[in-house]
Amino acid sequence: MSAIVAEGLVKHFDEVRAVDGIDLDIPAGAIFGFLGANGSGKTTTIRMLTTLLRPTAGTARVDGLDIIRDARAVRRRIGVALQEAGLDHIQTGRELLTLQARLFGLRGSTLRDRVAELLAVVDLEAAADRAVGGYSGGMKRRLDLAAALVHRPSIIFLDEPTTGLDPVSREGIWRYVSQLSSEEGITIFLTTQYLEEADRLAHDLAIIDAGRIIARGSPAEMKASIGTDVVTVRIEGPDAALEHAAAVAAGIAGVERVQTADGCAVMYVPDGARAVARIVLAFDEAGLAVGDVSIARPSLDDVFLQATGQHLQVDAPGAAPSS
Repeated sequence: MSAIVAEGLVKHFDEVRAVDGIDLDIPAGAIFGFLGANGSGKTTTIRMLTTLLRPTAGTARVDGLDIIRDARAVRRRIGVALQEAGLDHIQTGRELLTLQARLFGLRGSTLRDRVAELLAVVDLEAAADRAVGGYSGGMKRRLDLAAALVHRPSIIFLDEPTTGLDPVSREGIWRYVSQLSSEEGITIFLTTQYLEEADRLAHDLAIIDAGRIIARGSPAEMKASIGTDVVTVRIEGPDAALEHAAAVAAGIAGVERVQTADGCAVMYVPDGARAVARIVLAFDEAGLAVGDVSIARPSLDDVFLQATGQHLQVDAPGAAPSS
């Protein structure tokens, strides 16, 4: 059964095609990862699917409901945690969850039990009666997740839930998201700019670039699709030297594909360990100054580079969330 289906979803902002014809079919209970750089269309897509933006064209159904005709019903079926947590810093954590529960019709002991359950699940029992303004970034993200879950939704949308968090807080969010899927069967639509997050959590993954999906599959399938080792050689000198290195690499026996990024020549070869010596020798004979050399099995970064022509640049841990 499909939890989320989109067909030809488009969103224009004046002359900008933020989302340019997206098709999706996400099964119930899956963690779906939407991987892309800032400005690629991730947040615009999630805002359309959660009824916060009206599509310019195309259709989408969430839990079988049309996002335009049945917008109110969709909102009652889903939980949403956007990039910037919409938390009242004056309220305590318990007060915020209590208000959220009341908005969804919970009352009496049912309400109190649900709030207590969620505070325990997101490990905020000790801080439940402190003002949210005094919470750390990780605590706020966990509270925002709890607020999105208060009415027991079958589908949750998480828009870059760990951007700006420290590694410990990020690990806690990852663990909790995995539990929601494996133990409660909740469908999770996760947008992210973190390769490790996508690799760790997603059952199915799509890479979005300039508003279009350009690669799709499980993380393992995506990495296997490259089918080679990856040899990366840093080239010292001007841009012309890197261009020369790419031309030289293209003529080396066994090199199937060459790309350049961030001052490096990236070569895809069937046996990286055997190829390194002849690659370095060829560069030396061509008068190129070689810096660091590395060999690796394909990663999602290599998949992203192959699909988009660039590495995925992300915010450093602890940075403010980007729009």
